[in-house]
Amino acid sequence: MDAYDIPAEAVSFSEEIKKSRFITLLQHTEGVEAARSFVQVIREQHPDARHHCWAWVAGAPIDSQKLGFSDDGEPSGTAGKPMLAQLMGSGIGEITAVIIRYYGGIQLGTGGLVRAYGNGVQQALKLLKRQLKMPMLSFHLYCDYSQLADIERLIRWASGSLVSSDFTDRVVLRLALPFSQVNGFKSRLTDLSRGTLSIKPLDQ
Repeated sequence: MDAYDIPAEAVSFSEEIKKSRFITLLQHTEGVEAARSFVQVIREQHPDARHHCWAWVAGAPIDSQKLGFSDDGEPSGTAGKPMLAQLMGSGIGEITAVIIRYYGGIQLGTGGLVRAYGNGVQQALKLLKRQLKMPMLSFHLYCDYSQLADIERLIRWASGSLVSSDFTDRVVLRLALPFSQVNGFKSRLTDLSRGTLSIKPLDQ
């Protein structure tokens, strides 16, 4: 769960190959549902296109559970796979590529299609601005009012964020911490509270 690059903004790249127009669109999509929604939006925006081929790396670049692709009517293996190969080779996460093809009447052959779809994503990636994403984990923490200021300083030290605070008889905090800082935060929290405080994952 190291930090990884994600798209900072959407990108489009267009080219004409043997009278067919290929439009490549790249978009930040966090999760498979967001990726599916983006593909559907593009379909609706370009209803007259012959093909809407797509590929996504919807999570971290190493998360094989969030990969997907489709040839959308092109010969098997000529569109989605070369598109996905370019995305995976980029090391970028949370990204979806859609290539819209307006057919020009001239067949490209399987080799021509592989080159066209792979190159479309490759060229669009060259235009893409990236930003670094630090994976965060969410926790609950219960503390006394007198401990709050020290805990807030500890969260800042860990480059985390305080998501919410509920004030009852005690303080209930929801916080997000970078994966790489969790163990250090736990250790310092133990020292700070003399072993009386601990963080619990949000799903517990």
